[in-house]
Amino acid sequence: MTSKELTKIAYEALDDKKGNNITVIDISGISILADYFIICGGNNENQLHALANNVEEEMHKAGAALKHTEGYQNANWILMDFQDVIVHILNEEDRAFYALEKIWSDGKVISPEEL
Repeated sequence: MTSKELTKIAYEALDDKKGNNITVIDISGISILADYFIICGGNNENQLHALANNVEEEMHKAGAALKHTEGYQNANWILMDFQDVIVHILNEEDRAFYALEKIWSDGKVISPEEL
């Protein structure tokens, strides 16, 4: 599967669990870290865990290996590294504070329809 196809799977997994303001950024042209960042907000610890669990399950079904996870226990900012696709799931306060969309504004925001 391509990184774009995996990004779509992760996006849909977040959307299924009612993730807030899901943003996909194509960073392939500006970084060697990954091809896509997905940034998603959640309302509370339980929702952040549900979002992360659903992403992990759906990506596993698609054959994508989870390389690394950080922040699951705290559930303020959960980072999931699928190599070419990196998923950031943050509570709304931390999302506003860290403003990842601004930091990665040189990347191209991708609409769900483009996936």
